[in-house]
Amino acid sequence: MPHHLRLHTPSPLEYFSSLVAEDAGLNLLEAAIAIAQDEVPTLDVQAALAEIDAMAQRLRARLPSDASARHKLQMLNRYFYEELGFGGNINNYYESGNSFVHHVLATRRGIPITLALIFNELATQIGLRVQGLAFPGHFLIKLLLGNGELVLDPFTGKTLSRNRLDEFLQAFRQSSGLTGAVDLPVELFMQAAEPREILARMLRNLKEIHRAADDLPRMLAVQQRLVVLLPNSAAERRDRGLVLEALGHWQAAAEDLDFYLQHEPQAQDRLRLKQRLAQLQARGAPPLH
Repeated sequence: MPHHLRLHTPSPLEYFSSLVAEDAGLNLLEAAIAIAQDEVPTLDVQAALAEIDAMAQRLRARLPSDASARHKLQMLNRYFYEELGFGGNINNYYESGNSFVHHVLATRRGIPITLALIFNELATQIGLRVQGLAFPGHFLIKLLLGNGELVLDPFTGKTLSRNRLDEFLQAFRQSSGLTGAVDLPVELFMQAAEPREILARMLRNLKEIHRAADDLPRMLAVQQRLVVLLPNSAAERRDRGLVLEALGHWQAAAEDLDFYLQHEPQAQDRLRLKQRLAQLQARGAPPLH
């Protein structure tokens, strides 16, 4: 093939960048599946999408044309949790695979946010009105049924009462050390999460898993995606800069820390980071190997 006709195969990060470039038309499920390409570069994203479409088609074929929303929900719950066998990965909650949609499809085990992504796609394809809720500590599903709504726990498929939502919120406050903070009402967290927000939450879950394992290369891969997803987030640029510094990429680290300090001049960590930036700039380019 002549050089000028050679096609460029996008890298996993380039592919992800193209998916999240604009809010309009952002395909949440495709972008969520693509996150796993850092771990599995050969992952066939379209095959995973097709598998979910086939699941939805099988369910649609069983539904009468006049099925009510509540009947559709009952059928979906039975299909998803009993027949297909999806559920929360209780035994290995913090396994990174729980954040990869294709892995959840294969194992039928995941965490709330990945289970919700698959559940919500099936719900949408059978005509239900469904939203993801970025509830603190536990991603939830809200279904709009007529003039009312239901909140489901994607981990179990159970409907959650207002009292149970309060319990979830209090458990999060206690685990996060926020018991002395202002007591925010549950209603504040009941707004639908935007696709970009959901993707950021997925990536931050992975970020914490890799941080706990002190896996800097994987942390950097996740951080690259967060910067692409949230290009105006100074905090994500700072976090990428710190990982780059730890990996010896001093010039790139300096650029990220400088971006952070320029955009967050009153940040509490500004003095410490100014010192680190000065040290990085004094080092110059790393030696050649």
